[in-house]
Amino acid sequence: MYNNMSEFAVQYKITPANPEAHLFRISCVINKPDPAGQRLSIPAWIPGSYMIRDFAKNVISLDAAANGQRQELEKLDKSTWQCAPCAGPLTLTYEVYAWDLSVRTAHLDTTHAFFNGTSVFLRVHGKEDKRCSVDILPPEGDSYADWRVATAMSPLKAELYGFGLYQAENYDELVDHPVEMGTFTLATFKAGGIPHDIVITGQHRADMDRLCEDLKKICNAHISLFGELPPIERYVFLVMTVGDGYGGLEHRASTSLLCSRNDLPLRTDHTVTDNYRTFLGLCSHEYFHTWNIKRIKPAAFLPYDLSQESYTEQLWAFEGITSYYDDLALVRSGIIDPASYLELLGQTITRVWRGQGRFKQSVAESSFDTWTKFYKQDESAPNNIVSYYTKGSLIVLALDLTIRQTTNNQTCLDDLMRLLWQEYGKPGRGLAEQEIEKLLSELIGQDMTDFFANYLYGTQDLPLEKLLKTVGIDSHLRAASSVDDKGGKPADNSNVKPVINLGARVAADPAGALLTHVFDNGPAQCAGLAAGDIVVALDGIRTSKDNLEKSINSYQINDEVTVHAFRRDELCEFMLALAAAPLDTCYLEFNDSVDTKQKTAWQRWLNQTP
Repeated sequence: MYNNMSEFAVQYKITPANPEAHLFRISCVINKPDPAGQRLSIPAWIPGSYMIRDFAKNVISLDAAANGQRQELEKLDKSTWQCAPCAGPLTLTYEVYAWDLSVRTAHLDTTHAFFNGTSVFLRVHGKEDKRCSVDILPPEGDSYADWRVATAMSPLKAELYGFGLYQAENYDELVDHPVEMGTFTLATFKAGGIPHDIVITGQHRADMDRLCEDLKKICNAHISLFGELPPIERYVFLVMTVGDGYGGLEHRASTSLLCSRNDLPLRTDHTVTDNYRTFLGLCSHEYFHTWNIKRIKPAAFLPYDLSQESYTEQLWAFEGITSYYDDLALVRSGIIDPASYLELLGQTITRVWRGQGRFKQSVAESSFDTWTKFYKQDESAPNNIVSYYTKGSLIVLALDLTIRQTTNNQTCLDDLMRLLWQEYGKPGRGLAEQEIEKLLSELIGQDMTDFFANYLYGTQDLPLEKLLKTVGIDSHLRAASSVDDKGGKPADNSNVKPVINLGARVAADPAGALLTHVFDNGPAQCAGLAAGDIVVALDGIRTSKDNLEKSINSYQINDEVTVHAFRRDELCEFMLALAAAPLDTCYLEFNDSVDTKQKTAWQRWLNQTP
């Protein structure tokens, strides 16, 4: 045991006490509790995931004791407790139920343990800025003898990847270092002069050497953009592999990732598969956040108030800019070629163009309403909201191309990011609302008020076709060839018949084809069909998710089809007037006839050697 524990105002201990029941046991010792009665709480949300999750709902059997005597605890609200006045030290003991396999909370079973601090560590009111320690203990039993610990938290008395004492300067740092325990695959590379660990939990056959090589290129690309890493000693990619999953959450010196094991590269792979490209884009996204949101952040997040919503219209910059640079780093680092990058960009444009919500909600509103709309999407989402990730990234693309065109390629968005890092990220200054827009106008010497009024605070479509031409890229729109068509590529010329549009997303259901989303003004909505309906027959012929699209495309445009569908337990009949699929699927191509200026522009943009 460390001999001078008195230097820590709060001392935590966490044990995977009952993996079979998914229970962590935690203790929290407060050396000098508030004489008026110590107040305690559990966060309601976790930074980077903007939805109230009420982590206190998983707290079980919270007890308090001091000097061998049990202390009374009063619950003040859903997440807050008040302890009766007592002399210290005060010890809280409690259990947390952990059965959410995601990057946001905590998960524990007999195969591994994972937690974010916001899910397990009580906030001690009045001590948030004080140093704290964490004793991470293994579960009991020989079957856990090979377990290790992976975290970017600073060790106090623990070997690298070992159980033992760790430390944090304050509560904000404490909850910003997720922890993985178990028997994981580990590989390390260096970027920016510091070790970067890749920790993979779950069954997989990943080529770790290739993964290290590719992630090193991505990390170096981002470090080169900003000119330096933030002051961290180690960075950790915590990866959980599953059969089907996707997600990431950024932290100050690590990231938590969830992916399909099919997203990881095999030794037999000699190209960058679509799945692997997606995984690398996710890693790139979360790593870029090391600067953009973890250090460069809105004033509304300084400090974080994890007890309630924190509103800002700026997430277009922090998620939109990051979503722009994540794939851009793949091509700039040479992992993918420019054609592959254009495919990804075409897919992003397609996702935005297919959503009618972009005409009803601005990206600034999407950011402000993320707590109730973006993170709580229902069947109406495509019709009523827009994503500050996807349209945000297109706004940023348009800004970058505009800056390059306005300054004759002497200035670009990279310069803005370096300015934000030096003037706001390093000194820890928060960005006021609309401050980025002002900085950008000053940077290029041109008033950008109208641009932001139209595309950020308004709902106009971006002039991407015109802007892409300045770097020698042609933009095309076509009809989707199938429900699985994500765009980014030209149409399959073997299908000469016009594609018929149902105007709905479909999922499999034992009874037929489940309509998960019905799009505004599409044939399904016009016929009276609704999300949740289960289509069971077309013109009296039984149908399912697997054959619905093929059946519809056997008709002609303007044909009327009798549809039978169950709404709840009632069989309903609808007349479906078929229409051609809209031109909402984008693909981009380099124009071979561009002049030298355009070719030079795209080479500089994508960091391609002329």
